[in-house]
Amino acid sequence: MDSCMALVESFKKEMAKRVIGQHEMIDGLLAGLIAGGHVLLEGVPGLAKTLAVKSLAEITGLDFKRIQFTPDLLPADLTGTLVWEQASGNFSVRRGPIFANVILADEINRAPAKVQSALLEAMEEKQVTIGETSYALPNPFFVLATENPIEHEGTYSLPEAELDRFLMKLLVVYPKPVEELDIVKNSAPFSANAPFSANAPFSASSSKTRQEALSPVLNTEALKLLRNTADSIHIDEEINKYIVSIVTATRPVSKSTDGVYRYMSFGASPRASIALYRCCRIYAMLEGRTFVTPEDVKNAALPVLRHRIVLSYEAEAEGMDADAVIARILNHVPVP
Repeated sequence: MDSCMALVESFKKEMAKRVIGQHEMIDGLLAGLIAGGHVLLEGVPGLAKTLAVKSLAEITGLDFKRIQFTPDLLPADLTGTLVWEQASGNFSVRRGPIFANVILADEINRAPAKVQSALLEAMEEKQVTIGETSYALPNPFFVLATENPIEHEGTYSLPEAELDRFLMKLLVVYPKPVEELDIVKNSAPFSANAPFSANAPFSASSSKTRQEALSPVLNTEALKLLRNTADSIHIDEEINKYIVSIVTATRPVSKSTDGVYRYMSFGASPRASIALYRCCRIYAMLEGRTFVTPEDVKNAALPVLRHRIVLSYEAEAEGMDADAVIARILNHVPVP
């Protein structure tokens, strides 16, 4: 456990060179990396979502590709296509940017349904189909997607099936005043020879150290050690029942949450139970414990469930969001 905690601290230290604050986002990204699941980041522009993902890829030393999603994007722009070779008289495969270990799907909700379908196959099956042949994606393979919640022009709602493929959805919030003060003081100085960048002073990152190289402290061997340690974290049978009780309480047919069910049209699937089981063990490991407590389950419940429940019209009428509904569920489900 000591070696694992040293790796975790090294990871956080490296991330702090680029990103100021945003500790919940950083812990969530690390948890997703250890669990081998995809992560969705939601937040307004300028909160270092893209920078955090780029830094994560650099710290792991994995192959990284960024895909900027736009309404005119085609599936072939993502997966690749067949190219006719005049000299040989045959088609050859030109692989797209999806063939990388870490994929940054920037502004993922700007892509149309066909592109989302191509990404869905990659996320679930770890393969893509070009022509009549399916090609395996590199291992490991992570999709870290970002979306902006305040813009709706030219955007498409993500299908529920695709949302369910994300292990967690992390909400990236505004920095605290003391953190924003550090961001401002560490912003890049003016240069007479360089064009002014509007993003530099306002991004939730340290501009002076933005170009500083990060050490690949979470290489393949280190990541394997963290995963083996997470697998060894003890989880009591009562905690397992607690996890299942929380997930089943999100389903309106259960009617087990003292009226909270009226705020939900559809609940989470068993995939959510598996995700919560895996993530709470990782959260316990990040706290330096060898066993899972109910608090670990509660800490993991919000990022695991918030994108998996569909709210009813009654919830929207009363101004209830997914986090508020989940909080009510956690208050009603008996704690072991």
